[in-house]
Amino acid sequence: MADDADLKTLPLDALHRRLGARMVSFAGYAMPIQFDGIIAEHLWTREHAGLFDVSHMGQLLVEGDGAAAWLESLAPGDFKALQPHRVRYSLLLADNGGILDDLMVTNTGRNFYLVVNGATKHGDIAHMAARLPAGITLHHMEDHALLALQGPQAVTVMSRFDLTAESADQPAFADLKFMAGARWLWNGVLLGITRSGYTGEDGYEISVPSEHAEALAEALLAHAEVKPIGLGARDSLRLEAGLPLYGHDLDPETTPVEADLSFAISKRRKAEGGFPGAERVLDQLFNDAARKRVGLNVEGRMPAREGATVWVGSEQVGVLTSGGFAPSLNVPIAMAYVATAFSADGTALEIEVRGKRIAATVVPMPFKQKNYVREGDKK
Repeated sequence: MADDADLKTLPLDALHRRLGARMVSFAGYAMPIQFDGIIAEHLWTREHAGLFDVSHMGQLLVEGDGAAAWLESLAPGDFKALQPHRVRYSLLLADNGGILDDLMVTNTGRNFYLVVNGATKHGDIAHMAARLPAGITLHHMEDHALLALQGPQAVTVMSRFDLTAESADQPAFADLKFMAGARWLWNGVLLGITRSGYTGEDGYEISVPSEHAEALAEALLAHAEVKPIGLGARDSLRLEAGLPLYGHDLDPETTPVEADLSFAISKRRKAEGGFPGAERVLDQLFNDAARKRVGLNVEGRMPAREGATVWVGSEQVGVLTSGGFAPSLNVPIAMAYVATAFSADGTALEIEVRGKRIAATVVPMPFKQKNYVREGDKK
């Protein structure tokens, strides 16, 4: 691997190498792209449980009186109404309404716990720190790793762990539903666990002090249902789930409406505004944007990749931002930004790949049904 010495290492670096991972550079870190092969790992996660090391992500704590109101000055979520132990997906916005990052926000009951993208975390921290008022603190949890256990058997595996709730007012672990979280003690180690993820499957994200990350990972991998999974399968899993990847499907030039992420603008914020770029974003929300992120089914077997152009006859109407083979569906799929006039489901388009046109059709996302366990679900 080129410039290996310049890359940061994850707390599980030695474990990845012992497990035979193929390591690559990603977001400034040496990270595992695969262990047994991307397709095999993808299908294992869909059928069993996959363990992902996502310790490159930024974990932040925001604390102090008025923290919710301050977060609302940066992002379009309703954080004042976010109940303790609940998680909300949101967007860090530039002054023009462009997306600086997407993030997860948890109200822990004591503070707000944020997970931001690894490639953007230092820029995010600088952006937030420059706008930090007196009385509110922003802490980067650099001493913590982040693991994700994803797949239909994740809940079975976690049910075998002896977890002690940190406080009496939090949900029992067995009752934890999608987009909820709290802290539990495991072998004397405090773990922050949310029922969430980036695969479209049920599962958990687990924040653990870095010095205990390897012990936790080995304890999870000791279960027959669990295998280590690399970045390659993480990307194909999120693509099937229709989940955007920052730096590819999202960037500072793209608004929440264009990205088809209007659900991240909470109802009260749609009425009141008050977030960065609100005038532009709300105008697009109520009057439409010029372009929109869509899903594409691609005809044939050849995957179309990021940067490929999208056409209707002689008119270029868009560009691909993500694309690849979908192992669960056995077909190529893609995401693209296209002119809104050509964004309706069922619209026939063409993608130019290596000088040839390939037929594609706009389809709803996710490409594969998500398997989250939400509030009110019995399982």
